[in-house]
Amino acid sequence: MTMSSKIELRMLAWLIGAGLASAAAPLAGHGASIALREFDTVLASKPDPAHGEILFKTCANCHGQDGGGVPDGSVPAIAGQHFQVIARELVDYRHDKRWDLRMQFFTDEHHLKSAQDIADLATFVVDLPRSWKAGIGTGQYAPHGAEVYAHLCASCHGTHGEGSDGQRVPSLAGQHFEYLLRQMHDAVEGRRPNFPAEHIRLLQPFERADFVGVADFLSRAVP
Repeated sequence: MTMSSKIELRMLAWLIGAGLASAAAPLAGHGASIALREFDTVLASKPDPAHGEILFKTCANCHGQDGGGVPDGSVPAIAGQHFQVIARELVDYRHDKRWDLRMQFFTDEHHLKSAQDIADLATFVVDLPRSWKAGIGTGQYAPHGAEVYAHLCASCHGTHGEGSDGQRVPSLAGQHFEYLLRQMHDAVEGRRPNFPAEHIRLLQPFERADFVGVADFLSRAVP
């Protein structure tokens, strides 16, 4: 049996067990409407990268001056990430759609006072060069991860994990291994409220080699 067939069988078994549950809306309710309105305002803003550089000084305390994060995955690399991805994550932290005490504190209205601030900061982050050295795994499951990724993930995230700004799909290539691994587990275990339901269903059948392999493959990928 080929690797793709095994993956398909695990997906099918999980879907049958789950009763082919329908996708839930990624954002719902009054709070979601406020978040969406703010995000739309960010997109309509005319960004000022010079102001974004000033705002980034706070971010650099954790993410580093180069936006490269920390190789152990405790802080992600954000330099060169797509504008809409950065902007939406900042908005989601502000509206309890994503959880992290540090990020929720530093994205509140005391630090980012308006949608304009978010646009300015996101624009500066996008223009940072991708110069960091990613933390990687052992390599043991990376070839397997490449197969799983190509079969299940590449159609949205791109062949090399490059993502898409227009589709608001994050670039994953070169992200730290431990961070990618933690985010996948957080999504499956309910700690990422803004994680798309269809992505959670995709990850649910994963076994250890799948999680570790995909994270390791992406940490080594070049967009």
